[in-house]
Amino acid sequence: MSGQLKVSLLEQPAAPYTPPPVHLKPLVTLCRDCRVSGLCLPTGLPLDDKRCLGALIGPRLRIRKGAALFNANAPLTMLYAVRCGSFKSSLNSAEGQGVVINFWMPGDVLGLDAIATDHHVCDAIALEDSEVCPVPYHRLQTLARDFPVLQQSLNRLMSREIVREQERVLMLCNLTAEQRLASFLIGLSKRFVNRGYSAHGFMLRMSREDMASYLGLRLETVCRSVARLRAQGIVSLRGRLVEIHDMSALMAIEQGDPDNERKQSPKAPCSSTH
Repeated sequence: MSGQLKVSLLEQPAAPYTPPPVHLKPLVTLCRDCRVSGLCLPTGLPLDDKRCLGALIGPRLRIRKGAALFNANAPLTMLYAVRCGSFKSSLNSAEGQGVVINFWMPGDVLGLDAIATDHHVCDAIALEDSEVCPVPYHRLQTLARDFPVLQQSLNRLMSREIVREQERVLMLCNLTAEQRLASFLIGLSKRFVNRGYSAHGFMLRMSREDMASYLGLRLETVCRSVARLRAQGIVSLRGRLVEIHDMSALMAIEQGDPDNERKQSPKAPCSSTH
């Protein structure tokens, strides 16, 4: 990505108004019945303790595609566990330029960015119609004092996001465009496997522009990299459907294995997918 994007994490510009979330029918969420609970807050809690956490969680929220779950500078009141759907996190400069810094899937918890300052540092935007389970943060802290395993789960979630951010920084600093794309697809594959889905076929919920922003590349560069992987028979990409045909070759590209360098295919046009 040409030029530098100067971003102040603590002084993000006000975001345009987005429709508020739609509350579903109020209910007590039972974490034990959630298919992604093993990736979320209640990991390791005894059944009775999970009931305490379930009683703490508020009514599920439905966030429409393109709407904000929260915006930069908003005060921290809730953590949000993604039940279904997906989100992106983005930072905006004073000039209105934006950069995507993360993507979120079911089982992920949004809002951890605000713990240090009690205010969110980024916008969280739904990539599709999604549902989240809101957890009042300060009440969660109180409950965690009584249940050390819950505090450990919270620490694990924060550690997981730190590791993911470190991996992204390493990617942006050291990898070529094709290596970045390979790393991104492999990372998504692993995350889908952790959620019980196929490692070799999945849907991309983000647009090509969002993908390019996250990878620190121009859209045209992403398109050329996709075209090369397709020409080599490693990956096929039809619309938003990704199929990985040769995971070993994709991993070799990520590692920069010179034995797997192949001829580049001619430049191919890329149509953005929204």
